[in-house]
Amino acid sequence: MLIAGFPAGAFQTNCYVIAPAEGEECVIIDPGQDAVEGVDELLREHRLKPVAVLLTHGHLDHVWSVAPVCGARDVPAWIHPDDRHLLSDPGAGFSATSASLFGGLTLSEPDDVRELSDGATLQLAGLELVVDHTPGHTRGSVTFRGPAGGDAPRDVLFAGDLLFAGSIGRTDLPGGDYPTILRSLAAKCLPLPDDTVVLPGHGPQTTIGHERATNPYLKEAAPHAGPTRGI
Repeated sequence: MLIAGFPAGAFQTNCYVIAPAEGEECVIIDPGQDAVEGVDELLREHRLKPVAVLLTHGHLDHVWSVAPVCGARDVPAWIHPDDRHLLSDPGAGFSATSASLFGGLTLSEPDDVRELSDGATLQLAGLELVVDHTPGHTRGSVTFRGPAGGDAPRDVLFAGDLLFAGSIGRTDLPGGDYPTILRSLAAKCLPLPDDTVVLPGHGPQTTIGHERATNPYLKEAAPHAGPTRGI
């Protein structure tokens, strides 16, 4: 699998482009703020043709550029139904104080929006990606999991804002819930093999094994409250 990415916009949200190889069809994951130019650059560099945009959740920093990216390439966007309303009402994902920072910003749904479901297997661009519904950061948060490719038979997990290197997604925004995200981590992350590569929505990549051993939120005695930084 070819995986390329870059941190987009002021939120430094990781946007990924994945394909079986250069010169093939591809999928775009989480085109955030000001991501259009970066996406176009990766498509040119690797001679890729996008067939879909996948969204790990509906927060503004992950969906900001979804409509222009989809519109320019005439491809569908995939999102869990519990977060679909955030595509056109981004302020609903933030507190009243935070929402005021965006000064009346309006977004619109792409023309073609398709809904993700837990346990579904997406066959796109010659790739096979398993969808896991992982609520807690938002009600409609999902992860995407598939083979990493290369010589080692290991998987890659596009984790969105569920799991980061050393931390997890914040749960103090509308739709977030700390006990729920802990259940999602226990049910969907901890059973994965240690060598599973985690590509998060923010920050550097990690592995399930490293997080299992070092991440305080994955320990048996987790902190009583989740983080309140980030987005």
